[in-house]
Amino acid sequence: MKTKNIMIVGVGGQGTLLASKLLGKLLLTKGYDVKVSEVHGMSQRGGSVVTYVRYGEKVYSPIIDKGEADFILSFEMLEAARWTEYLAKDGMILTNTQQVNPMPVITGAAEYPEELEKKIADLGIKLDAFDALALAEQAGSSKAVNIVLLGRLSKYFDFTMDEWMQAIETSVPPKFLEMNKKAFLLGRE
Repeated sequence: MKTKNIMIVGVGGQGTLLASKLLGKLLLTKGYDVKVSEVHGMSQRGGSVVTYVRYGEKVYSPIIDKGEADFILSFEMLEAARWTEYLAKDGMILTNTQQVNPMPVITGAAEYPEELEKKIADLGIKLDAFDALALAEQAGSSKAVNIVLLGRLSKYFDFTMDEWMQAIETSVPPKFLEMNKKAFLLGRE
């Protein structure tokens, strides 16, 4: 099988690393060769964070080049726009419509770009944009955006619900398990 590539992009503190680890665990249990690469950037200061998840029969490198991502899972609209050139021609961006102001916007040196969802769609990109933050809050915590997004991503994979739930159970602390399962199901719906 051809190697598949998923980029998980967001801002530090949004849970991108947990999402990539959970996805990596699931893919390993399915027998794929999996490579996960974490690029932190200024994650401690709310900066851009990107993680690569590559899987297939045999994967030699964890890095995804421009034009290779089958999916970009974005935790924030500006991050979705920032990484569009990495998307493959037939790829798809799944993004939270939440806006997190980067430091130049916070300091007044720049303005947050308007109509990003429309601008991305106008590029001819397959886009699945929705308010993952509202669904995470409905599940019980704004910190569950990562699991909501994985729930949405799960619609595009042939894995069973039991397989996804097992990956969640082995990745999140027991006290947050039910909330995360609810967040996943809300994202999937």
